Amino acid sequence: MALSVRTQRLELVAATVDLARAELDDLPALARRLGASVAAEWPPPLNDRDSQSWTLRYLEQHPAAVGWCMWYFLLHADRTAVGVGGFKGLPSADGTVEVGYSVLEAHQRQGYASEAVEALVAWAFGHPEVTRVIAETYPELAASVGVLGKTGFRSIGAGSEERVIRFERRRNVVADQP
Repeated sequence: MALSVRTQRLELVAATVDLARAELDDLPALARRLGASVAAEWPPPLNDRDSQSWTLRYLEQHPAAVGWCMWYFLLHADRTAVGVGGFKGLPSADGTVEVGYSVLEAHQRQGYASEAVEALVAWAFGHPEVTRVIAETYPELAASVGVLGKTGFRSIGAGSEERVIRFERRRNVVADQP
């Protein structure tokens, strides 16, 4: 059975090796495996072939990492895949994980990213070793900055690359489970 998290409007399904491979090689197979419709415009912005390949490699190298990589965002109403998000791997030694997210353009500005990020953060904080979730974005991506603000992240300065800004949310500000 697939690892999933349900929110008010979404089901988040954790990527597996099988799902990640299908996303790279065969979108109709991804749709069948998810039991969802996947738009021809797939993948969402910034979820390019490199990030998809990284997810597949990471899951192949770390079989126990399901949940700590990509999650697919599916609408309850009609089982449409609207976006992806997740973590950049297992928690670090200091209890930090990094979250990222992207929603197809046709489904942006409807609160799906905020709803998914809130669920992902709650899922991460459900693991006692996780004490902090970080996220990075570009300052000109106002919608992304807005998602982080809505979900309780605070800006902590420069990110890991030039022009990137970093946000964090610590365990002590966890909201109720979705």
